[in-house]
This record gives sequence, structure tokens and C-alpha cells, in this order.
Amino acid sequence: MSSKIQSIRGMHDILPEQTPHWQFLEDLLRDLVAAYGYREIRMPIVEKTELFRRSIGEVTDIVEKEMYTFEDRNGDSLTLRPEGTAGCVRACLEHGLLHNQQQRLWYLGPMFRHERPQKGRYRQFHQLGVEAFGFAGPDIDAEMIAMTARLWRLLGLNDVRLELNSLGSSEARAAYRAVLVDYFRSHFDALDEESKRRLDSNPLRILDSKNPDLQALIGEAPSLLDHLDDESAEHFAVLRERLDDLGIEYTVNPRLVRGLDYYSRTVFEWITGSLGAQGTICAGGRYDGLIEQLGGKPGTAIGMAIGLERLLALLEAEERLPQTGDCHAYLVMVGEGSERAGAALAERLRDRIRGLRLVCHAGGGGFKAQMKRADRSGADWALILGEDEVAAGTVTLKPLRGQEDEQKTLDEATLTDRLARWVSEEN
Repeated sequence: MSSKIQSIRGMHDILPEQTPHWQFLEDLLRDLVAAYGYREIRMPIVEKTELFRRSIGEVTDIVEKEMYTFEDRNGDSLTLRPEGTAGCVRACLEHGLLHNQQQRLWYLGPMFRHERPQKGRYRQFHQLGVEAFGFAGPDIDAEMIAMTARLWRLLGLNDVRLELNSLGSSEARAAYRAVLVDYFRSHFDALDEESKRRLDSNPLRILDSKNPDLQALIGEAPSLLDHLDDESAEHFAVLRERLDDLGIEYTVNPRLVRGLDYYSRTVFEWITGSLGAQGTICAGGRYDGLIEQLGGKPGTAIGMAIGLERLLALLEAEERLPQTGDCHAYLVMVGEGSERAGAALAERLRDRIRGLRLVCHAGGGGFKAQMKRADRSGADWALILGEDEVAAGTVTLKPLRGQEDEQKTLDEATLTDRLARWVSEEN
């Protein structure tokens, strides 16, 4: 007997009882971004490896250790996308969307990173990405943060806090980098092996180290905010004023640097204390240099990403997931001619009631067996069609979840009106 083939480690099936929660969240996210005038763009899951090397950075953990990269039959190096921003910029440049234009775009789908799987960190994970191009001022930064603050309110989440920082211009960051390297080099023996490796390649990432033995040393490091250029400092000050005007609370965290090389100026993270080590549920910032880096004319840009797995885990932890049934009604058909009459009835109900989820019994069986199936389906109602109902042109409506005390026999028009009202109220 051959062994069973299982899913790849860190890549999970989303089962039928879980998908209603995903659909609920995805629908809410689509409505949210539409309310701010963002339009959907869909990019390929596979891109040329060079796209990520040029955008994310050769010496980042993602490029060095985490990407799923392979050669295709033509010998080209391809990569499953580890994030969405680079592909979105590539698509915009390829199709001329950034030429003297402003764009507000969003996308939703799977990303791939070969990390050590743990709760909230998977090898295939799903993100909502939101990108805005052609806006230089801090007003768009504030809008993007306000959009996420609205999302937490819509979901009823309270244990979420905003951390904010500015990385300044590339020139200011380069000057700060030299100061930071000098500081950490003077404490070289206190660094762990990972930080020693990063010292020459990507020293700002040392500030993001989670090693508890390094926190005191990191806390004494020079602050990036003390080395901002004047324009970036003004941008950051106005952003904070806008957030104050909107009543959005935040903490300035000068150690917040983000993990990708393309960020500049504003960076932010929304963090929860309910998910342990994987507490970041939304992160983003400006990447004004990336468009030119990928072959376009210099342009301004900001984006963010929301991790759906982590957000769903947070909703579950705070008991905020909605109760969703698989179907509204289950049609039980017993007796000669009822199956043919029932199939036609079901089609008429679906024609007349948009959004109705109606399961027709299939596979035969007596009344008791069918009612057991109806109950197991999760339906709120059983529609019973027997010989008497077929002859009278009626349907018996039986509550399955205690909505009413007794069943009723209704004509088709009355049944249609009742089902339509219930479906409308649910939506």
C-alpha cells in the first residue's frame, strides 16, 4: 500500500468550515479599499528572480534564505513572489500606469517564503496589499493609516497599537548607517552571530533584532530620528499632526526599520499583544526610490500589507469571528414526483432570491434520513416537499435552529417572500 501524499510543510489547506471566515474578511477588505477609491490589480504569482533581488535587496533574509527560486525549462531564474510591492511596481511600469498619473491600487493573494513554520508565520500566506503612487506629501501616509484604523473599528478589535518611524532620505540614511556601524563595531564582542553578519551588509536590521541579550545595546544606539534630513523631519512632523487631527493614537519607535531595503521616510506597523511573537498584523511605509530602481522615472510611492492568517487568528482569539452557516435552507423531497417538482422549485427560488444558499437533497433516502442530513448541513430551515405539498402547490417550512416554535405550510409566493426577507437581513 503506497503512503499518503500530504501538503507541503508550512502550506495549509483552508477547509470548508474555515472558508466562510475568509470570505467574510475578504469581502470586508474589498469594501474598505473601495471606500477610499483604490482599484484592484492582479499580478502573476511567479516573477523573474531579478525583480526581487533589485527591489528587496541582495543581503536581506528574504533574498538570501527565504525565496522559492527555480529555473524553468528555458533556463530562466523564476521566483514565487515573497511579497507584492515589487510585482505591483513592475506591472505599473510595464503598462504605463505611472506616466504623469496618480494611482491607488490594491491586490489580494498568496505569498511564499521558506521560513521556519510557526503559528502566524507560514510558507504560503495571504496578504492584502495596498499601494499609492504619485503622492509626495504626508497626506497619503495619513490616509493609509486611517484606512487601517477604520478596519480595526469595523472588526471590533481593541488590542491593536500603531508604531511609527521615519527612515529619512536615502542620503540621510547612508550618513546614519555610518554612525550606526561605528557604534556597533565598538561593541562588536557583544553582538550575536546574526548581527555580526549584518554589520557590514545591512546594519539597520540589527535594530530590529529580537534577541533579548541585545536589547540594552540596541536601546543605547544612536537614534535615526536625530539624523533625519530637514525635509523628512518636516514630512514626519506633518504626518503626526494629521494623525492627531484624526484621533489616531501612535507611538514613535525610532528602532522600527522594516525588513526590506526599499523603504524610505514613513514606516509603520500595527501590532497586537494577543498573538505572541507574531504580533504584527499590518505593516508598510514609503518607498520613493523603488520606481527608479526598477527602471522607471523617479516617483513617489507608499504601500502596506495586511496578513490575513494573522488577522483571522486575532479575530478568533478575541472571539470576533461571525457565526456563518453553510446554507439557508435544505430541501427535503419525499414521495413520488417530489424530486422532479423539488428540482424545479429550487431553481425558481434561486432565480427570485439573490444570495439564497439552498441545498437540495440528493442520493435518495426516507424522510428521517433526509431530515438528519438537513440538520447536519447547518441550514436554518428545512423545506419539506412531499406528495401532499406537490398536489397542493405548497411547501412545509420547518425551523431547525429554534427560530420559531412550529413548522408552517406555505404557498410558494409566501415562502419566497419569507426566504427573501431572511436572506436580505443576513446580508
